[in-house]
Amino acid sequence: MKIIALVSLTTILVASFATLGFASDPSPLQDFCVAVNDAKSAVFVNGKVCKNPNMVVAEDFLFRGLNKPGNTSNPLGSRVTPVNVNQLPGLNTLGISAVRIDYAPNGLNPPHTHPRATEILVVLEGTLYVGFVTSNPANPALKNKLFTKYLYPGDVFVFPEGLIHFQFNVGKTNAVVFAGLSSQNPGVITIANAVFGSDPAINPAVLTKAFQVEKNVIDYLQKQFWWNID
Repeated sequence: MKIIALVSLTTILVASFATLGFASDPSPLQDFCVAVNDAKSAVFVNGKVCKNPNMVVAEDFLFRGLNKPGNTSNPLGSRVTPVNVNQLPGLNTLGISAVRIDYAPNGLNPPHTHPRATEILVVLEGTLYVGFVTSNPANPALKNKLFTKYLYPGDVFVFPEGLIHFQFNVGKTNAVVFAGLSSQNPGVITIANAVFGSDPAINPAVLTKAFQVEKNVIDYLQKQFWWNID
């Protein structure tokens, strides 16, 4: 019953994003624009091509499965189950999406950003240490500011659009959250993966200079396998 109530709260919070105009995506110009599989299309648009409205069915607006735990058997001990326009075509042009995140004890959703969305998170189970870091301050003498909190079931936390953030399960049991994001396709940039695991690799001379470390440190980091938990 508690989980159902918290999921309902998540739904209300997610809906509020759209209602209050917090979405970063453009406003729709029609009732809906169900996405079609346009991977082979020669037409490129900002979003997805619309399905013929006369062919739209209720299933286009339905996703099942967020009641199922994600597999956290990986070195990070977490798993993100996304519900964006790629899983739910009815989200196309609506400026909103959702995720479920599961964490094993000591599981981490590592520092990352969503370039196109603000995220609002609701804890259903467990205890999380979460936080985000501000963008570079105008005064170069100041440092980026870190905002952190310990979250418990029923707590809600928001991560502003584009800022680096993380969640870490500090409890001794599994943790579960649901989150709403203000874009049909928020995007994810996991910092370590992008910097040290890009293909092709960033020139080590660039990273050695940027991080002010010896080249052997960069070489070691670039040889690691950087996990994607989405």
